[in-house]
Amino acid sequence: MPEILLRAALILLLLFVIASGVASGQRRKKSDPCASPLSQFEMNQCAGKAFRAADAAMNQVYRRLVSMLDEDEKAQLKEAQTAWLKYRDINCEFVADQYKGGSIRPLIEATCLGDMTKRRTTELKTQIKERTL
Repeated sequence: MPEILLRAALILLLLFVIASGVASGQRRKKSDPCASPLSQFEMNQCAGKAFRAADAAMNQVYRRLVSMLDEDEKAQLKEAQTAWLKYRDINCEFVADQYKGGSIRPLIEATCLGDMTKRRTTELKTQIKERTL
């Protein structure tokens, strides 16, 4: 009889541990699935989210730089930015197309877009700094 109770206790303990792991995993997912993405879909979604955040930050810095410029400079910057955006998009499409048809392609493209956008933001910040010296 004590052996049955011991086995029952071990089974209950195992079920508790499993349930705790599932519950904590659900809490982690609800709070921030990008903290530790588990599937290709989550990785793709998180890379897209990171790119959108980088793009929003770049646009904010771009607007700040525009506010410092005269009309001729604004036209020049707009032309440069439009050309840069076209280059970024075409370049990242090229980089990602080596994975065409694969589930990782969106991750590769979004990561490229995010990385290039962060570098452009740094360039724009440098322009702001140089104009305020």
